[in-house]
Amino acid sequence: MADYHFVYKDLEGTSTQWDDIQRKLGNLPEKPPVFKPPSFTPAEDEDSKPKDRTWIDGKTEEELEDLEDDRFLEEYRKKRLVEMREASEVAKFGSVIPISGSDFVREVSQAPQDVWVVVLLYKDGFPECRVLLQCLEDLAKRYPATKFVKIISTECIPNYPDRNLPTILVYNNSAVKATHVGIHSFGRRCTSESVALVLCQADPVLNDGHGGEQSRDAVLDGVRKKFLERVVREREDDDGSSSD
Repeated sequence: MADYHFVYKDLEGTSTQWDDIQRKLGNLPEKPPVFKPPSFTPAEDEDSKPKDRTWIDGKTEEELEDLEDDRFLEEYRKKRLVEMREASEVAKFGSVIPISGSDFVREVSQAPQDVWVVVLLYKDGFPECRVLLQCLEDLAKRYPATKFVKIISTECIPNYPDRNLPTILVYNNSAVKATHVGIHSFGRRCTSESVALVLCQADPVLNDGHGGEQSRDAVLDGVRKKFLERVVREREDDDGSSSD
């Protein structure tokens, strides 16, 4: 007759009363902790997320274009697309663009009618040119809808005298609207604020890209305010140094 042996196992972690007594006496080691599998959290389904303003704001322009029509999202989707496109249009330039003589007509004379172009005539090795260029680079960042370009003076105007450097030409609608010769055209100390004030004396040359008469007036008021703040600060510095 076959010899069958049965091994009975209780639930994991259970023990007999005898084992418990032996553990209290220190004759048996402590029971190992009961194994518990880590909790399972299913991956978040993109389609299950609530389609609210936050969800829309996280989308790129291409993703917004691909969204299926959804009545309660359609209006906000269109609004968000307009905002993104306006923001990209504002950031047209944002820096001083180097051009050559062959680029001048395309980049300056043929610029769109609503774009003001500030042209710097310069040469390397002239400290005054370097100072004015730094000011224009600052203004280009502040007013990205105004186009700033720089060109070697003799590439723009053959035999242009070095004594007139740096020179700024202001273009709009294919015509020269203003000419500023020499760094002293921008005051005793050439700063971004003094350059901005001179550029905006007659025309709204600087454009922050937000459009409208209110925005233009705000830009001009801001230019004047920053200029006055700079003048006051310089006078205070002069008074402080003279008292020492």
